[in-house]
Amino acid sequence: MIEPIVAQTVGGETLLDALVRILGFCALSAGTAAIAAVVFRWYSADELPDGVGILLGISMVAIWLNTKSALQDALIGNSELTDPETAVYTVATFVASAVAADAGRRLGDHLATDVFAVAAPRTIDDVTQLVRSAGRVVTVDLPEEIEDIEGYDPVDPETKAELAGETLLLPRRLADEAVRDRLVDRLKRDYGIGHVDVEFGENRAIEYLAVGSRLAGIGPTLAPGTVAVALRGDPAADASPGDAVRIWRRDGDEDEVPLKRVASGELRGNADDVVTVAVDADDAPALESESEHRLVTLPKNPGAERELVSLLRAADETVTTLAIDPDGPLVGVSVGSLPVLVLAIDRDGSPIALPPSEAALEAGDVAYALGRPEALRRVTAPDR
Repeated sequence: MIEPIVAQTVGGETLLDALVRILGFCALSAGTAAIAAVVFRWYSADELPDGVGILLGISMVAIWLNTKSALQDALIGNSELTDPETAVYTVATFVASAVAADAGRRLGDHLATDVFAVAAPRTIDDVTQLVRSAGRVVTVDLPEEIEDIEGYDPVDPETKAELAGETLLLPRRLADEAVRDRLVDRLKRDYGIGHVDVEFGENRAIEYLAVGSRLAGIGPTLAPGTVAVALRGDPAADASPGDAVRIWRRDGDEDEVPLKRVASGELRGNADDVVTVAVDADDAPALESESEHRLVTLPKNPGAERELVSLLRAADETVTTLAIDPDGPLVGVSVGSLPVLVLAIDRDGSPIALPPSEAALEAGDVAYALGRPEALRRVTAPDR
């Protein structure tokens, strides 16, 4: 238990001495938290929790005050100890030390981040400094050339340039498949990449790396020939995005003017009295953004294709076209033997939807295939 410390405030000189001592304790607390933040950042590459930093800082102050020799230096004057003065001095010391400890923790972490960022090589660390010190790590070097995945939105060139030549540090005990999962997870989490296609060779060397992303927004979910339009309207209270609606409008301010149907579409969203609907491109000019519209919900939902597109956006799979060349490796191959799902075949202008597994591909066909990027790449490889 901390022995009582008194701050005699009768004279200005003793009060100044008390403030100086409190500032000294603040420096001790801040320095302790800063050192702890630097060490924690070095070993774990993470920020020291604020509660831990404050606890370490005020702990050093408590240890100092509990030392008999330190108590003699901390006593102000030789007057008798009084409880109010002791409480004020002790509370003020610990409050100021806690604030200083948090400031020291932030400063130490900031300095450590800058120093280690400059001194360290370009690596994507997935291990702690302790594991690196023990030599239980394996390095995976990213190639200098990073490709784009066909069928996916491209990643920003700045992001690809930042990734080129990076080195990923991983624990040595990981299996090959776990190494791939760790790499994909880090690229998605730290760089905002949506999809990764990577192929490893011997000694876990990356032979091929391609990345892709999906842009957020309504555009990728619109079917061909449709557009999204925002207009003033009030849909039904229980209407939700995806419902089929008919759009009506009254041309004129008089209530006697009858409503007329302007277009049919699909509700995509609403905010207050503004709604967004997907309509045919030919019907868009008939809609007026400033006029009031009335939306009538239909009993059926014809937007199954939009739901399919939305699911594909969230999945790792994508749809792409495979042109069957006369001298290509896919001529005569049955669609059931491919590692992808063939949704349709365009043969001489006649589509074949969901062909049976025994159907063989012919020269001149265009197949619409659904699959993961690596599977699609293997299908189109010359030596498949």
